[in-house]
Amino acid sequence: MDWFTILLILVAGLALLVAGGELLVRGASSVAAVFGISPLVIGLTVVAFGTSSPEMAVSIQAGLAGNPDIAVGNVVGSNIFNVLLILGACALILPLLVSRQLVRREVPIMIGTSLLLLLLSLDGGIGFLDGALLFAGIVGYTGWSVIESRRETAAAKGNEESVTVDTIAAKSPLWFAGAVAVLAVAAVGYGLGWFNVVVVGFLIVGAGLFIAGSLFGKGGTTKGGDIAHQVGFIAAGLGILVLGAGYLIESSTAIARSLGVSDLIIGLTIVAAGTSLPEVATSIIATIRKERDIAIGNVVGSNIFNILGILGFSAMVTPGGLNVNPLMVSFDMPIMIAVTVACLPIFFTGFTIARWEGVLFLGSYVAYTAFLVLVATSNPALETFANAMLLVLPLIAVTLIWTSVQFVRSQRAQTLRTTGRK
Repeated sequence: MDWFTILLILVAGLALLVAGGELLVRGASSVAAVFGISPLVIGLTVVAFGTSSPEMAVSIQAGLAGNPDIAVGNVVGSNIFNVLLILGACALILPLLVSRQLVRREVPIMIGTSLLLLLLSLDGGIGFLDGALLFAGIVGYTGWSVIESRRETAAAKGNEESVTVDTIAAKSPLWFAGAVAVLAVAAVGYGLGWFNVVVVGFLIVGAGLFIAGSLFGKGGTTKGGDIAHQVGFIAAGLGILVLGAGYLIESSTAIARSLGVSDLIIGLTIVAAGTSLPEVATSIIATIRKERDIAIGNVVGSNIFNILGILGFSAMVTPGGLNVNPLMVSFDMPIMIAVTVACLPIFFTGFTIARWEGVLFLGSYVAYTAFLVLVATSNPALETFANAMLLVLPLIAVTLIWTSVQFVRSQRAQTLRTTGRK
């Protein structure tokens, strides 16, 4: 393929991933609200899993296509991207308040899953049993989170009759016409060989449910009609995600071969950033709207789901499991673990992510990406850059430790003053 075609496919793949993720999140969030799940848990599960669907589609297709570096690198790179770039950008827009539940429960779970991935990868691969263990973890985590949320949310039943923006939009004639158009595109695309059976199946189910909800649900005004609309969004979103993932894999592989860059680097950078675009949009919009639980919960939940759900399922469906590049075990996974561990002191100090901490996150991601590029191109500046990082990283670690100690001291002093007054 020529460069114009490669870039066109790449852009089309990214656009489809964003569109598919948006549809999936719209539908899944509305359906979850019916069951009385708290905003934090919706961010940690439904929204996080929905925005991670591009990573799921890419990793599964990469594993089946014999590109394990892209499959694993996509997840590891996305987790680093999610924390450093997304939370960094959100904190620059508005300092983020952090839920105490995240610090006490979800962040330790995120750190634990990262350590588990490294341990499972030490033998050079993630086999079927390893994948089953990881996938069982996401099933248990999701069920536990939903049950706990329903217990803790006394007013959850009030959400059952609420009308969402998506429900109102779904009643528009333009949406109905769009669903009919999707059916036509699916039929034509399958006939011309553009879409595979999985894509066509999702599109037909999604459009069919949407049309059924409008025609047989009294114009979508009943609760059943509304749910049919939202499930239609979910199915159509999944179909578009699978289609976009195929385009992204094809174009990224072509770019890697043309530039002589390894699939590992492409997976850690281009593919990881591209599949994380739904998380970027969701968290930034949530930050602007001051929905702190959605913004941060989306990132933390996505990181947990990426390891347990995506890599777990990908290893199960890929014949022979996923091979793990030794460079990833020795460098990228430790970086991912360091990034997740850094969340504890940053989240813990005042239970906020300040703007200066956002700048620290963004600067760290720029440095990480620059290092990958220098390594891939064998740039002479690599040694100088590496030596500089050896000086900077300890300073960052000392700063985080110092701020944590100062916060603990201030909390103890405040407690003593309060106790003395009593």
